[in-house]
Amino acid sequence: MPPHPKRRTSPGRRDRRRAHDNLESRQLVQCSNCGEMRLPHTVCPNCGHYKGREVVNLEEKKKK
Repeated sequence: MPPHPKRRTSPGRRDRRRAHDNLESRQLVQCSNCGEMRLPHTVCPNCGHYKGREVVNLEEKKKK
């Protein structure tokens, strides 16, 4: 038989253990080209710019 806990874990001890399990909101930054909010270190999904230059041409994607 496996060992069993001698005492029940109190709610306070259980909740302190779970203190870091909460979800954090995503950090967004403003696009320097269009001003739309986007994730940092990613190409803007609205205009296709990254670090001040156009990386993805969205007009070509829309035509397909």
